[in-house]
Amino acid sequence: MPKPERFVFLCTNQRPPGHPRGSCGQKGSREVVAMFDKLFQEKDLYGRIRLVPTGCLGPCMEGPVVAVYPDDVWYRELTPEDVEEIVNQHLIEGSPVERLLLTEQDWD
Repeated sequence: MPKPERFVFLCTNQRPPGHPRGSCGQKGSREVVAMFDKLFQEKDLYGRIRLVPTGCLGPCMEGPVVAVYPDDVWYRELTPEDVEEIVNQHLIEGSPVERLLLTEQDWD
């Protein structure tokens, strides 16, 4: 298998209810993963782009969080409805979706 062009890391960490940092799992990350999977299959992206569910990526309060590498682009507060825009605009056309970007201030 050739090296993928990009990796899409999706936090699926699940903390206990009431945890002060919350978690992407509590905020719907599994549904976001399912939508990426569906679109990757429909658009024949598997092999070119690797979809990687992960544990905690850090900015839990901004979840669900997705990181795209090697682009070093981070997305925040994703819903399944956002995924098609990311797939089409960023992963296929190469232009990050500005309105969904995680900023440096979000890490505080």
